[in-house]
Amino acid sequence: MRLQFIGIDPDTGKNGSPTAWVDLDSRDILIQSYTADEATRAQCVEHTEPGHAKGIPDHETVIRIPARLVPLLREACDAAERAQLR
Repeated sequence: MRLQFIGIDPDTGKNGSPTAWVDLDSRDILIQSYTADEATRAQCVEHTEPGHAKGIPDHETVIRIPARLVPLLREACDAAERAQLR
């Protein structure tokens, strides 16, 4: 796996640091961010695609990405597309 560091939350302090990377081999975007609380997880379960099983599988989670990380996610998407061209 070859990871490209994209960036870190510009408002991060010493504790907590939402971060984005791109796996240049798979073109997956990797996010480190805040774990969603139980109330948020419950709302996500209730607002799912019609016909889709409700619940969050054991191998998945819900994370909260701060809005200020959106520019970094755009950059990560661009890097993932560029990796496809290599």
